Amino acid sequence: MKSTDRPIIQNDNSYTAQQIQVLEGLEAVRKRPSMYIGSTSERGLHHILYEVIDNSVDEALNGFCTKIDVVLKEDGSVSCEDNGRGIPVGIHPKFGISAAEVALTKLHAGSKFGTGGYKVSGGLHGVGVSVVNALSEWLEVRIKQDGGVFYARFERGQTVVPLKRIGDASETGTYVRFLPDKEIFDTVDFDFDTVAQRMRELAYLNSGLEMNLYEEKTGRQVQYKFDGGLVEFVKALNKNKTVLHPEPIYGKVSKDEIDLEFAFQYNDSYVENVQSFANTIRTVEGGTHESGFKTALTRVVNDMSRKCGALKDNDPNLAGEDIREGIVAVLHVKLQDPQFEGQTKTKLGNSEVAGIVQTMVAEFLTDYFDHNPNLVKTIAQKAVLAARAREAARQARELTKRKGALDVTSLPGKLTDCSSRNPEECELFLVEGDSAGGSAKQARDRQFQAILPLRGKILNVEKARPDKALGQEEIRAIITAIGTSFGDDFDITKARYHKIIIMTDADVDGSHIRTLLLTFFFRYMPELIEEGYLYIAEPPLYLVKRGKSEVYLYSDEELEEHLAKIEGSNYTIQRYKGLGEMDPHQLWETTMDPKTRTLRRVKIVDAMLSDEIFTILMGNRVEPRRQFIEENAHLVKNLDTIG
Repeated sequence: MKSTDRPIIQNDNSYTAQQIQVLEGLEAVRKRPSMYIGSTSERGLHHILYEVIDNSVDEALNGFCTKIDVVLKEDGSVSCEDNGRGIPVGIHPKFGISAAEVALTKLHAGSKFGTGGYKVSGGLHGVGVSVVNALSEWLEVRIKQDGGVFYARFERGQTVVPLKRIGDASETGTYVRFLPDKEIFDTVDFDFDTVAQRMRELAYLNSGLEMNLYEEKTGRQVQYKFDGGLVEFVKALNKNKTVLHPEPIYGKVSKDEIDLEFAFQYNDSYVENVQSFANTIRTVEGGTHESGFKTALTRVVNDMSRKCGALKDNDPNLAGEDIREGIVAVLHVKLQDPQFEGQTKTKLGNSEVAGIVQTMVAEFLTDYFDHNPNLVKTIAQKAVLAARAREAARQARELTKRKGALDVTSLPGKLTDCSSRNPEECELFLVEGDSAGGSAKQARDRQFQAILPLRGKILNVEKARPDKALGQEEIRAIITAIGTSFGDDFDITKARYHKIIIMTDADVDGSHIRTLLLTFFFRYMPELIEEGYLYIAEPPLYLVKRGKSEVYLYSDEELEEHLAKIEGSNYTIQRYKGLGEMDPHQLWETTMDPKTRTLRRVKIVDAMLSDEIFTILMGNRVEPRRQFIEENAHLVKNLDTIG
């Protein structure tokens, strides 16, 4: 090896004072943004906007704000304006600059660490908003306070226009506008639907708060205001589902400076949907408040079931997961000092909260069920059936567990695996039928592409209990191949493939199979979708041959455009009805080659709307599905009726 191949390093083991680096101001945020916002992907991009919105919502939480306006600007920037008290504009005694500048340029500086400014809060001036400032090309703030309008501008976290008074105002509030830094983020395009979902959540959690969202480029706008709060939230989540009792159970209780609000309602499905929040922040991974609620519900339902005779003395207690089958619940805890696990705030960690929440919920539910014994019986009867199904599902689940990536004997029979053991590069194709599966096996790159042919249509899991779903060989094969298990046993780190690709024929049957698979993943493995592991392959619809020229086209519009460019009529058109019609070379070239293929990543933009759509299209109730078809039939073009 030549000495010029790499730099000469003297004393590899040296570790001295000179090697300790201090990143001052917001430099640390720009160096390691993922430490503060989770990632620099689309998710991280939206997270910085939520930090700004959460600060405005904190004003509403504490009774000082009634309206929040968010505008997605045409230049890629975004603004958030509220009618709260405004970020303080007075001079900070320690730093000698305005308090607003301190909040925007100093980490861990804010009014929410003490007890003076806010009783409860989700956002943290000085943590969240200063991070936003650091990760923006520029940020402007306009504050209405003390009879004046104050303005400041920052670029990449540095003050370029110190806070100054620019006018008069009779009202109060804060306006923040920023442009995310292209040097930091993979994408700087905010998604309207993603932002709308978060704002709708916040409107449900803060009854009476008006939330407005407007997008300049498209003219789209939405307004959310829910006077019914969590009760309306639960009803919306249960839309088009058959509920077991007409009105949600609603409770609002307080103890030891912890306020808890919750609402829940049962439906006849087999899915548990518990959404928890702490100071308006969605705790996706739950936490101590959610565990306290679940423990209380389990204990009280068991106690009251025995009291009303739904459970006999010698009957075993009902398990928590059985009691929660078919529940839709939303709980929102407000506390002074929330301890989130991580800056991205996905899990509440306050140890004292679990016991307090458990006590409050248990007392409330004991009294409620005392006056509603029939509802307890309904819940208990459903839970008993769920317990029987759970045991059958447990036995089936054991059959889906892969012992390890290197254990060939643990693979499902039809899976043709790839040789790589690096999940980040591995792909699993779920292929419709043995014929297409055979072509895909010949076409694939054996290093990183695995093939799992599926025979026929999998079970519609929207209408089936887990035990019945797991009783189907094809579903067990999918779960086994992926390696993550599902339900409470799901572990994303055990995913054998980071690309799971649905590849079906371009006809009605293919669309139906694709929809059934999407239903399965949404209900049983939503984490795979959230992590961006699920894709849909897009095979060509047409092959146009003209002389030695061959052109693959993927839509009717592409075909029309191509034919318009061709002079004369000396050409042939082949319409691909199925993947099996393509030889392995064609399948590789058009659909499987990473260099030339088109893949569509499956995303959950709006979880509530997605749940509603799956319920309508795949659920038991016919009337909502008929109505949906009637309302959207005009959107269907060139419907392929040949199976």
